[in-house]
Amino acid sequence: MMTTSEYIKQSLALHLFFARIMKEHGFFLQIGFTARDYNLMYQASNLRKSFDAFLKEVVALSDGVVDPAVLRSGEAVTDYTAKAEMISAGYTGVNIPVQLTEAEMRLQGNPNPASPRYEQRVDHLNRRAVKLIGAIIQFKTRVLSDVLSCRLFTVNYPLLIDHILREAKLYLGLVQRLLDRENIDTARQELEQQYFWNRIMAEHSKFIRGLLDPTEEELIAAANDFANEFDQLTAEAKQALDRTIMPGGVTGDSLRATMEIRDFNTQGTRGLIDCKIKSIIIPLLGDHVLRESNHYLRLLKMFNSGSYR
Repeated sequence: MMTTSEYIKQSLALHLFFARIMKEHGFFLQIGFTARDYNLMYQASNLRKSFDAFLKEVVALSDGVVDPAVLRSGEAVTDYTAKAEMISAGYTGVNIPVQLTEAEMRLQGNPNPASPRYEQRVDHLNRRAVKLIGAIIQFKTRVLSDVLSCRLFTVNYPLLIDHILREAKLYLGLVQRLLDRENIDTARQELEQQYFWNRIMAEHSKFIRGLLDPTEEELIAAANDFANEFDQLTAEAKQALDRTIMPGGVTGDSLRATMEIRDFNTQGTRGLIDCKIKSIIIPLLGDHVLRESNHYLRLLKMFNSGSYR
């Protein structure tokens, strides 16, 4: 069982990362539909705005409370997030509240235990999150079903829709675990996280590979190498899960590979913002995958140090 302070801090950290991820999923879905499906654009936009409002509350509550390591990790925002949002908003005409990102960049962390007075407000946030995540899961599920049955066309890969659906389901499961005051405290749970995130990193590489202009041969080759490496790491994590062995070797390999893909994602995001990469990748997607690699890197460092158990 986690303490009240752990419950507060872990909840805020989770929402600072995942609520932004969810709102961007809404954005990516919204801009991927054709003019025929304006109703789906509208629904995706409303979901995005709902997560905007939710994240605004999380940011306000997090100042002076959240763990500084979360802010330092670059999983909530990076130095590129605001610029990527401004450029992406300019390309699409979608109003992205950059002021929310700027407020998040000003957040101050606190390494000390959180005051119990925040518990009720955090509990309310978690219960709201369950409803919001449930709504976006339902929407993504319907979109994926319609794409796979050829009732709907979108510029998003079917695998990308499945990918963001899995992320939403993970988010929901983690919130429910927090509401039950349950820590990630076993080697098996760590391996489950590594299996999940190694697969996500592999798929990011495959999406990037497929969205780069065919002339970007070096970047395509690099993305392909990362895809193959993380496919192998995913398989290793699955084998470790099946054999119920300790995650040590898998964690070390995943940590090294994730540091490398983090650097690749950083360079890619910078290149997209500076218009130095030919692609059909919207800049916010570059920053999005960078933040996910930063999040996974923080988890791996915790697993490696044993601080999660």
